[in-house]
Amino acid sequence: LAGRAGVSAESLRSAYPRSAEAPFDSVRKRMTTLHRMPGDDQILVVSKGAPEVLLEAEVTPYGEIARAREVASVLARQGYRVLAVADRIIPGGTHPELIEAGLHLVGLVALTDPVRHNAADVVASFGAAGVDLLLITGDAPGTAQAVADRIGLDSSSVITGSDIDAGLDPAAVAGARVFARIRPQQKLDIVKSWQADGHVVAMTGDGVNDGPALRRADIGVAMGKDGTEVARQAADLILTDDDLGTVVVAIEEGRRIYSNVRTFLRYALSGGLAEVLVMLLGPFFGLALPLLPAQILWINMLTHGLPGVALGAEPADPLAMRRGPRSTDEHVLGAGLWQRIAWTGSLIAVVTIGAALWARSIGAPWQTMTYLVLGLSQLGVAIALRRPGRPGARRLRFLDVAVLGAILAQLGPLAITPLRELLSLEPVSPGQLALAAALAVIPGAAVILRRLWHRRA
Repeated sequence: LAGRAGVSAESLRSAYPRSAEAPFDSVRKRMTTLHRMPGDDQILVVSKGAPEVLLEAEVTPYGEIARAREVASVLARQGYRVLAVADRIIPGGTHPELIEAGLHLVGLVALTDPVRHNAADVVASFGAAGVDLLLITGDAPGTAQAVADRIGLDSSSVITGSDIDAGLDPAAVAGARVFARIRPQQKLDIVKSWQADGHVVAMTGDGVNDGPALRRADIGVAMGKDGTEVARQAADLILTDDDLGTVVVAIEEGRRIYSNVRTFLRYALSGGLAEVLVMLLGPFFGLALPLLPAQILWINMLTHGLPGVALGAEPADPLAMRRGPRSTDEHVLGAGLWQRIAWTGSLIAVVTIGAALWARSIGAPWQTMTYLVLGLSQLGVAIALRRPGRPGARRLRFLDVAVLGAILAQLGPLAITPLRELLSLEPVSPGQLALAAALAVIPGAAVILRRLWHRRA
């Protein structure tokens, strides 16, 4: 700024060399430097810091203080970070306690840290995903409120560090979304309070003072480009692009992975349950040995092979970011998953045993029908659990190819004599094959209908 005004900063530093300094900290909210005056024993004191600290009568009694406070407030409400600058010339040997007193106001400096172009969209994405977003800053309340308004964050209540020190009602603190003039220890306290209420807390920061809160948070997120080494070391996740929108992408990917794990468990466990039920209940219905060991192994290899892997590669549910975060107490089979596994597996078993009993009643190869219906039913459920695509997406997925390949491998032994003999299968007529395929559709269709019913409800 000085350079643009035609002032040589290097010349001034040479003429007034710095002899001492009182560095900035979050409690004092100011920095003071001492400079030797040329040619005499006097010292130039220059202090800069928060207006509400410097523009106090005991610190800066000289200058248009009232006018400066008014201007500082206006600039802060416009979103600027405002520094007050004051100075004084003192004789050498002045007592240290008198150095930061009796200053003359030099002026105000307004700094701007532009809000990113996508900040409002990012805030909206967090809200839609059920994630509460807090703005915690060391800036003035007016600056914090102006930034919050620009990005669409609720700024109806702005809590300051002084409010917290004064013992503000914890309920008011918990209900606020914007915090200003917050010290590092208070950032840590805010993180702890949200964790104490059962929330999973992610904290973003880039400064040295953010280190303790980043370390305490469940997920510390540091800025990789502009962040300090302290912040990066304290964090669990580093954003190489310094874009908070990347966190939204990470949340969506995390939900996709977790959802796919649950989908795979439903598919695999319901198929395994169906096989166990068929083998256990079959003898009670006169089916002495519903399937031979080789037939069960063939079915398992096909249904739990590529289709199972493909379920893990399914894209994210388009509605995933419209649902709130799951409870930390929810286990992987919770939220009704084990009930869905139970009824899906039971339905596959009922359809399979029914097909076997019908085939036996008409003298058809009932064991082969059991093999066909049990295997094809599980593959039908895999297709039913296929993630809905995004609007307009019509491409073939890995899951589609995997299921198609598994179906061909399921039917292959009926046409290849060595395989048919190896698995002890018998030939079936086209009508019997069509009936097996039709029966195998029932469990998958039930899964789809139940999903549609719950979405409409």
